[in-house]
Amino acid sequence: MTDCLFCSIASGDIPAEVIRRNDRVVVFRDVNPQAPDHFLAIPVEHFDNVADLSRQAPLLVGELLATATSVAQAEGLEDGYRVVFNSGANGGQTVGHVHAHVLGGRQLAWPPG
Repeated sequence: MTDCLFCSIASGDIPAEVIRRNDRVVVFRDVNPQAPDHFLAIPVEHFDNVADLSRQAPLLVGELLATATSVAQAEGLEDGYRVVFNSGANGGQTVGHVHAHVLGGRQLAWPPG
């Protein structure tokens, strides 16, 4: 995929504060955090949204979530955290590469918005 911000981060072409990386998943801090702890987990391979990822690589969904959970624990979020996939414009997705937001470090309100 050309001109994809998150593909460029995954490839290392655009710098990011990477927390964890392997050959399939990259986790990095959000540049516009909405909570004291806010990081994103993305697959290295490009998928437009969570529906495409679920259809085309269902095992990668589990790996993405397991990695996000592992990082949340390593970051000390034992008291709780939220994992969010925004999908599509009406779902609040602003970057067309599937990503899981992990938010924590404070009491999170419900409903979210």
